[in-house]
Amino acid sequence: MENNIVWHAHPITRTERERLNEHGAVVVWLTGLSGSGKSSIAGALEQALHRLNVHTYLLDGDNVRHGLCQDLSFSDRDRKENIRRVGEVSGLMMDAGLVVITAFISPYRDDRESVSLRLPAGHFIEVFVDTPIEICEQRDPKGLYKKARKGEIAQFTGVDLPYEAPLKPDVHLDGQRPVEELVVQLIDYLKGRGIIKS
Repeated sequence: MENNIVWHAHPITRTERERLNEHGAVVVWLTGLSGSGKSSIAGALEQALHRLNVHTYLLDGDNVRHGLCQDLSFSDRDRKENIRRVGEVSGLMMDAGLVVITAFISPYRDDRESVSLRLPAGHFIEVFVDTPIEICEQRDPKGLYKKARKGEIAQFTGVDLPYEAPLKPDVHLDGQRPVEELVVQLIDYLKGRGIIKS
């Protein structure tokens, strides 16, 4: 990085934004296989938090590929860069005082850890949406597993690329349970941590 680029500390801090919003600011990072239910859970969680007057923003894997990461392929290197960029944007939004919800496969532990280490301690919540690949393939909302099995998609996580499940996620969700139950589990966790009001 150029020596003449300096980070500017601004007079309004994240803590002051949290005080104004009357809730904490965190990144809720949902990880899991394609078809595990991440996007459905993330969307339902944002709706539930909105009803509780919590300021949120949802970053979804497909959506960021339309803009922020449209120049990236699905090569291993570009997937890592995709997660790095999302991590940086999540950090900025969290600093703005929001509860940021992300829904990304993010298959590699070191990539998720890198995002976590860029954030203040305690502000990254790793949520593992644990759904067996057999169930993900049955759901297959985009038909991606079928294409991968036919060889029409190369380097597909869970088929010919590994998925490294979190070893100690902050929240472990059973992706076979109803979305409503999983949202309650996440809301209870956020309340228990004092991030949102009980």
